[in-house]
Amino acid sequence: MLTVRHSGDRGYADHGWLKSFHSFSFAGYFDPQHMGWGNLRVVNEDRIAPGTGFGTHGHRDMEIISYVLSGALAHKDSMGNVKGIPPGDVQRMSAGRGVQHSEFNHAPNDITHFLQIWIEPNVTGIEPSYEQKTFATSDKQGRLRLVASPDGADGSVTLHADARLFAGLFDGAQTAELALEPARKAYVQVLRGQLQVNGTPLATGDAALLADEPQLRLSHGQDAEVLVFDLCA
Repeated sequence: MLTVRHSGDRGYADHGWLKSFHSFSFAGYFDPQHMGWGNLRVVNEDRIAPGTGFGTHGHRDMEIISYVLSGALAHKDSMGNVKGIPPGDVQRMSAGRGVQHSEFNHAPNDITHFLQIWIEPNVTGIEPSYEQKTFATSDKQGRLRLVASPDGADGSVTLHADARLFAGLFDGAQTAELALEPARKAYVQVLRGQLQVNGTPLATGDAALLADEPQLRLSHGQDAEVLVFDLCA
């Protein structure tokens, strides 16, 4: 079964300094039909205005991934990490038993456009940790590049969760296939462009929710960037 969630059906919040689309219920947006998918709890597409950001705040027992599309995201946390996250990098923060952090766009003129992703962990109360890696555009072109996994396979960042995350870029005749366990769930988020997921066309901001599917096939891309999640049910 494949269900499409169109971009315009997402929750939306405009805070002036922050414009955010919510794929699942988050903060002031509540939709009992969209509380998450498998162990994927949050997919927020955020745009932070120049010179603004999220002040220091806390998290517990959540795997948090940041994926920057344009601009840069400045990160500072109570573990002592002070980092800049550019496009091409994947950041993973395991909140564990508790962490404080802030996220800012220090650019004077440019908007920071990024995805904030939360995945429910399979262990709780652990020591908080941080990891950040760069994935070249060439490694994602015409294929699904593993960027996060439970075992850090293929140089991916390591999640304390039963989930794998792939990133890909597709254009023209480029295609990719991913075998799925029908007992698990998959989630496809189109970040830009257009492509087909198992023959179903999706556009920028659209998502596909898959259950009881043996395979995922991506094709007919038009300058498309996509994230694919393999999730526990």
